[in-house]
Amino acid sequence: EGGYPEIVKENKLFEHYYQELKIVPEGEWDQFMEALREPLPATLRITGYKSHAKEILHCLKNKYFKELEDLEVDGQKVEVPQPLSWYPEELAWHTNLSRKILRKSPQLEKFHQFLVSETESGNISRQEAVSMIPPLLLNAHPHHKILDMCAAPGSKTTQLIEMLHADMSVPFPEGFVIANDVDNKRCYLLVHQAKRLSSPCIMVVNHDASSIPRLKIDVDGRKEILFYDRILCDVPCSGDGTMRKNIDVWKKWTTLNSLQLHGLQLRIATRGAEQLVEGGRMVYSTCSLNPIEDEAVIASLLEKSEGALELADVSSELPGLKWMPGIAHWKVMTKDGQWFSEWEEVPHSRHTQIRPTMFPPKDPEKLQAMHLERCLRILPHHQNTGGFFVAVLVKKSSMPWNKRPPKIQGEPVEPREPVRSSPAHPAEGAAVDPAAPESKAASGMDDTDATERSESAENSSSRKDGVCGPPPSKKMKLFGFKEDPFVFIPEDDPLFPPIQKFYALDPSFPKMNLLTRTTEGKKRQLYMVSKELRNVLVNNSERMKVINTGIKVWCRNNSGEEFDCAFRLAQEGIYTLYPFINSRIITVSIEDVKILLTQENPFFRKLSSETYSQAKDLAKGSIVLKYEPDPAKPDTLQCPIVLCGWRGKASIRTFVPKNERLHYLRMMGLEGLAEKKKEGTVVAQESADSSGLPEDEVSAEHGAEQATSAGASEDASADT
Repeated sequence: EGGYPEIVKENKLFEHYYQELKIVPEGEWDQFMEALREPLPATLRITGYKSHAKEILHCLKNKYFKELEDLEVDGQKVEVPQPLSWYPEELAWHTNLSRKILRKSPQLEKFHQFLVSETESGNISRQEAVSMIPPLLLNAHPHHKILDMCAAPGSKTTQLIEMLHADMSVPFPEGFVIANDVDNKRCYLLVHQAKRLSSPCIMVVNHDASSIPRLKIDVDGRKEILFYDRILCDVPCSGDGTMRKNIDVWKKWTTLNSLQLHGLQLRIATRGAEQLVEGGRMVYSTCSLNPIEDEAVIASLLEKSEGALELADVSSELPGLKWMPGIAHWKVMTKDGQWFSEWEEVPHSRHTQIRPTMFPPKDPEKLQAMHLERCLRILPHHQNTGGFFVAVLVKKSSMPWNKRPPKIQGEPVEPREPVRSSPAHPAEGAAVDPAAPESKAASGMDDTDATERSESAENSSSRKDGVCGPPPSKKMKLFGFKEDPFVFIPEDDPLFPPIQKFYALDPSFPKMNLLTRTTEGKKRQLYMVSKELRNVLVNNSERMKVINTGIKVWCRNNSGEEFDCAFRLAQEGIYTLYPFINSRIITVSIEDVKILLTQENPFFRKLSSETYSQAKDLAKGSIVLKYEPDPAKPDTLQCPIVLCGWRGKASIRTFVPKNERLHYLRMMGLEGLAEKKKEGTVVAQESADSSGLPEDEVSAEHGAEQATSAGASEDASADT
């Protein structure tokens, strides 16, 4: 179309390699290759927390999919999207509609619009089917501490956050997700994805996964090492399972990519295994079909772990999913097609490129005990997906080089060099010479002792203030942008009592977990994290490069001093705060919600009398608008909605970002109204809430004066 030559979907070396390795069952080769040449079907996953997800599913099935039923586009009948058979509760769907058709045909315009808008507001995510598998197999629960080692762009991370919030009525689950990526720019992509779920239990950090630092937490006044209950290790890979969507892989494929990545993959997996708690579960996954990146890494990790790790049998965990068992025999091929079946055959000149860990274990008993057949390889032609590999590991005991129990407390502080030996060593030491994982470099615990000593001497003062600044650059190279510090609000901060009083916050409100991003000057935004994440932040500030954490719960009003409370509620954090707020709540009907979301500044008289009677005695300022579904009317919206609003002199307005507002209207079957509003008016709150610059947010009262709206333009200026 663009005048570029068509990419030829052929690669003889690729075919030769995988036919030789026999990863595809007898007689299925042609189907396998055919599937790889077909474009990937679009898949989408309904994200978000339980009650909202159910509403979106209801809306998709009964409205949008129904409209696709008898459609023809370019003479081709549109297949109605189908749920993925193995994904729980019908929350993932696939369709044969290619992106091109979706964008081009006018009949699908509405459906496309829906997809785009709902993706923006974080209610669905366009995620490849196979990439949904690792989080499901992690089997995470709300109390689990989870590490996502190579997390960007973040679709798997969002799945994990949803698992933490399985029970919507608990605003602060005990677990958390620490999402890491080595690439600073991609970390911001991760922040964007995670923000759509507004969880106080996620932290994005920027480290090399193969040497991600060991963190400390405070357990009953003792410093202890943080071990994770669940670790997702979705490593960088050659990506030959993604040929259906990344067409240039056809041209570029060679075995060299795998040979170069194997060492890094093994180091990352090793580092993960070290930080896993005994009894914990780690999922290792790649979007590559190549045993060098798949079984070879697992076999080598199992061998190195000397029984500390085992492959779990997950064959019954995702009924409906088709997969091939892992293989136990494979060979290594150079980029020019030369094969080696064991390490001894490899000439010296090739030793830097080909490593002993790339070959299957020799000892047949050892090999059998590993149960490599418990790995899952997903082939594209079995369920019309991408290619993928997953292995689930369970930790039975400490890794052999970490056997010595860590000495942390009560040891004499000798004047020893306070070295911060980087925790990269154990992994590298072990990977470079698989024969000697016992070496000093791999002892893994020495760094703890040293770090402890140098720390206690160093930063005791700054930590008392609850300031978690960016790590000092002499200890850690800072990549990318220098982040603002994370400062917890002190116990006696005069900022808090007026807020507490104005919103009648419950005594159980965890004010210790409020933080700002500035050490001096006026605090503009207040953020909130769970107490477990606070523990991690306060105890690791100089060890860890945090890109983002916490959700915004309050923003300062520009002219806030004249109201009883200088801070207004932020929609982003309202679902977390709501359970603690005991005043300034107005219960609204579904009719009120419609008016509030489609009109800029509706006067009290436009709202129901119940709403008016609740609003009339409230002082001016920030309010909560709460809609409770009525089970007796099943055709109305069946999920609770909490909106932030503002009570003006004679009117009420909502402070809800545009895409979230459209989402609620769509759930009520009113997207037509949303469209009208979009064309007809300039909406102050949109520019305010979606600009991403909270400082510039229009103070509600002034915004009201300038904003005119379809409903209240005749005397909007009188209404403040």
